[in-house]
Amino acid sequence: MPTFQSNKFRPSGDSSKVGMQYRALIRKRPFLSFGLPFLVVMVAGSFVLTPATAIRYERHDRKVRQMTKDEELGVRRSARKVDMREEYYRLAGRDLDDWEQKRVERLPGESDGILK
Repeated sequence: MPTFQSNKFRPSGDSSKVGMQYRALIRKRPFLSFGLPFLVVMVAGSFVLTPATAIRYERHDRKVRQMTKDEELGVRRSARKVDMREEYYRLAGRDLDDWEQKRVERLPGESDGILK
């Protein structure tokens, strides 16, 4: 007999506790005591969560819905006129009225990029 036993010592008084009884039942019939209840909980959970998921998708569909042609035309009429250049300069965030065009200095022997 080895010096240290691999099984933990459990007093006989613990055998009447629910946990010990359940552990013994799992050893005898693992599918009936663990697998079947697990599957039942998963299926029941899917039935319970299905309406909640449907409500979530309905809310999303209300936010993102397809516009009719009349609504689309109404949106376009009320939209402000946009000048793309003006928008570009506004989004650039700086005043571009006082810019000066400068020629970039080239290194000695580097081509200008101009074909002759």
